[in-house]
Amino acid sequence: MSVWAALAGGLVGTLVLTTGLRAANAFSLTRIDLPFLLGTAFTSNRTRAKALGYGAHFINGLIFALLYYAVFVAIGYSSWWLGCVFGLIHGLFATTALVNILLPLVHPRMGQPETSAPHVALLEPPGFLMLNYGPGTPAITLTAHLAYGTIVGGFLTWSG
Repeated sequence: MSVWAALAGGLVGTLVLTTGLRAANAFSLTRIDLPFLLGTAFTSNRTRAKALGYGAHFINGLIFALLYYAVFVAIGYSSWWLGCVFGLIHGLFATTALVNILLPLVHPRMGQPETSAPHVALLEPPGFLMLNYGPGTPAITLTAHLAYGTIVGGFLTWSG
């Protein structure tokens, strides 16, 4: 296991995760656009928000890969299937506490369940399991995070 393998796995895993979510959005399986969601925390300009959001999403992917690496080192074991388990936990955290509870608290352009009609937000709150973005969103998001975790775990296992 090496930190470089974790970063490479994080880069490839984030690419797969982001591409999968983007494809699901393009095929109308979900309305979630995580890079846009992240980017609008920094700007209301839609084009700039997408660019900033993709950058933030990839940085987050590298940070999460380093967290996975730290846990693998702490337990002295890594595997693709354990990475998949971490991806499940990561995905459940992302679809529940992160975007449903924590992000609306700090996101200046996201509505909250308590937002009144005259107070219009740029983004609607994701809701539990991000169901406000479509009924397929939880399964798609969890599947993408499972792939991410499997890839990170696999890179760390293959690196020795």
